[in-house]
Amino acid sequence: MGVENYITFVVATLLFVVTPGMDTIFVLNKSIGKGKRSGMYATFGVNSGILMHTLFAALGLSVLIAKSEFVFAFIKYAGALYIMYLGLVSLKKRKEFSTEITQDIKGGRSKSDFWSGFLNNVLNPKVALFFLAFFPRFIAPDQMDNPVPFMLLGLTYAVMGVSWLLILTVCAGTFSRKFIANPRARIALHTGSGLVFILMGITIGCT
Repeated sequence: MGVENYITFVVATLLFVVTPGMDTIFVLNKSIGKGKRSGMYATFGVNSGILMHTLFAALGLSVLIAKSEFVFAFIKYAGALYIMYLGLVSLKKRKEFSTEITQDIKGGRSKSDFWSGFLNNVLNPKVALFFLAFFPRFIAPDQMDNPVPFMLLGLTYAVMGVSWLLILTVCAGTFSRKFIANPRARIALHTGSGLVFILMGITIGCT
């Protein structure tokens, strides 16, 4: 299949997946704040973004993005603005939390969490650069132009990511009901997550 040292790749991927990052914070925020359903949708959205980056890498689009300063800057700032927007929405809606939970339980807003997770990942060009630096280390030199090994590694990464984030979702989702009954905790969660997303957006835009 063109893949080398697959076991090493799996071990390295496991370390990357369990290391807390923006995706982890995003999914935990949805799971605790809106329940397991939202956390699951967010999980699949984030990892669909991983598969999209994998497709970009397999088709060579990530290389074009990395070489084009304009395209890279556009995606970077678009991603930074979107993440900051999520933070501002979280701050704005912190007092409307209980209503949001009720709608989520009925399935009214869960699908939007999928697309939020998807865009949160796709609009981060650093993920594309990470894959360009990480995946080729486990692909045979004569298979670099073959999209199959890229897709195999990307699928493995996504499956492991989904598995880990679903575990976190189930664990964190058990606390969502307690937050519904505690106004102070709801406000603290939305305020804290909102500020974290804004800071992350600023960090992405400035680096």
